[in-house]
Amino acid sequence: MDWHPRSHQKAKRTHRTSGLTDNSHALQTLVLATGNRHKQEEILTYLADLPLRILTLRDFPDVPAIIEDGKTCTENAEKKAQGIADYTGHVTLADDTGLEVDALDGRPGVYAARYAGEDASYEDNCQKLLKELRGIPTGHRQARFLTVVAIALPHGAVETVEGILNGEITTQQKGTKGFGYDPVFLIPELGKTLAEVSLDLKNRISHRAKALAKAKELLTTKWIPHKKSGRSAAR
Repeated sequence: MDWHPRSHQKAKRTHRTSGLTDNSHALQTLVLATGNRHKQEEILTYLADLPLRILTLRDFPDVPAIIEDGKTCTENAEKKAQGIADYTGHVTLADDTGLEVDALDGRPGVYAARYAGEDASYEDNCQKLLKELRGIPTGHRQARFLTVVAIALPHGAVETVEGILNGEITTQQKGTKGFGYDPVFLIPELGKTLAEVSLDLKNRISHRAKALAKAKELLTTKWIPHKKSGRSAAR
């Protein structure tokens, strides 16, 4: 999804070339194009039951940095996935996440990770967000997370899927789990922030979990080879 402030469209899948179901691309190894340890843990946990060898950027110490200069989460995710796939020669999964706050006209949006500056910490970003929302009453602090996951073949096709989680921004940080904006992102139905719920629950309800569920479906239905039954093989 190309995410511009206050604009929501249906998930899209893009194909640069055909080949997603080509047997020559039967998937055995998948690279995660993120250096963020917390993201790696969430993604690895979610994909753990797939019959794949999963590598991270730590397995490629000389991999070039991918500049995330896209204007949308989709652009950033596609750029990371394709760049790392081309470099490593392996199918690559990358994601990008943004946070849209209605009272801030959609900010921080795609710039969520560096909202308080290029080298901002999670704490810095949370504090800036709370400061900008100071004086905005409860009930008027609606927000949503968007995660776009891209899966790319080396020098080939790329597909994107997305997940959205609606919620509200709290007036103070709550919880010690999670990362990023989790301590200030309230799930109204639970009465808890993402930093207060268990990893197991987060991996079922979060924006990233929703996007990964769609990505996992793509991997299992299109890219991971399935063993033929004896009856089929005999034909």
